[in-house]
Amino acid sequence: MQTIYQVDSFTAVPFKGNPAGVMIVDEHFPAATMQHLAAEMNLSETAFIIPQGNEFRIRYFTPNREVPLCGHATLAGGHILYELGLKKADEAIVFKAEGGELIITKQGDWTAMNFPAYPLTKMDIPADFKTLVGFEPLEMYSSIYDWVIAVAASESDILHAQPDLDRITTNGLGHLMITAAGEQPDRDFVLRVFAPLAGINEDPVTGSAHCALTPLWHAKTGKSEFNSYQLSARTGRLKVKLLNDRVEICGQAITVFQAELKV
Repeated sequence: MQTIYQVDSFTAVPFKGNPAGVMIVDEHFPAATMQHLAAEMNLSETAFIIPQGNEFRIRYFTPNREVPLCGHATLAGGHILYELGLKKADEAIVFKAEGGELIITKQGDWTAMNFPAYPLTKMDIPADFKTLVGFEPLEMYSSIYDWVIAVAASESDILHAQPDLDRITTNGLGHLMITAAGEQPDRDFVLRVFAPLAGINEDPVTGSAHCALTPLWHAKTGKSEFNSYQLSARTGRLKVKLLNDRVEICGQAITVFQAELKV
């Protein structure tokens, strides 16, 4: 009988952060079943970990599609491997994802993930953006995986944004990050993430968003290390660092429950 876990990522408190499913399977486990399980879990992502010698392949599924990379599900997967003793605390985990090779290490109570940095291209601000999202951005960028990033003037713009999810999906903003400089001592920048195109109306905490946001805020401030705070209803905290063409993303995680698969 196989076990599936639910882990709250980017938090040390249950029922905060971003919940992810995690399941360790073999190479013969069908992708169709992974998709069914992800829909059944109904979380923004469920990660399936396939051991391959000393490394692990990792696949990520939203309720309606497979995606190449997911930060909080990677953190959840690393957390489970360390918690089960499948990797020792002083050992690195190597995940092979469609979106690249990911190196996971323990740093005390935090888990560090090494991700690729995303390229950024400045873009024109759509004329109807304020109508669609609720604020007028200072500037906008596009990145890989169809991400669009809007920089706001204030935390208030981020907190009070109310995207029209149907309309942003049909207007090329179905993978949208919004961000602003932090206005409190414990945060350098804030963000929210909306991905209705992937079946995720609002992602509670988004590790992979920092693959784009870390180089963005580095370019704007000259700094390389940041404290990030996601202003979703569940909230989440991350520590991020730019390392040339890579981004180190650190977070905490807690296992909430486990269940046995009976089908």
